[in-house]
Amino acid sequence: VQLQASGGGLVQAGGSLRLSCAASGLTFSRYALGWFRQAPGKEREFVAEINWSGGGTRVADSVKGRFTISRDTAKNTMYLQMNSLKPEDTAVYYCAADRFYGSNSPRYWGQGTLVTVSS
Repeated sequence: VQLQASGGGLVQAGGSLRLSCAASGLTFSRYALGWFRQAPGKEREFVAEINWSGGGTRVADSVKGRFTISRDTAKNTMYLQMNSLKPEDTAVYYCAADRFYGSNSPRYWGQGTLVTVSS
């Protein structure tokens, strides 16, 4: 199983970025997918998750109303649209996959992509 995250970069506060996570080696439509992040000196935290069908999502309170998670089964890809970015959103963002929706310890992890938000 491979999860390839991309789309990170440097953006000013108030700006937007879209992260992508391309999956291979698994039956994409059978897995819940999620994003986690880890800021410098902090523990990794949950950001957002989407269930296997795309019909169910959950997001952390800290990003609610600003971040949107989605998936495209035809492309085996998950996205995280991040709007109204804040300096506290600066972190390495990781995508993850698990057969079970709601898992805080997903089985599969991708490499991270760095998001830096300048004030």
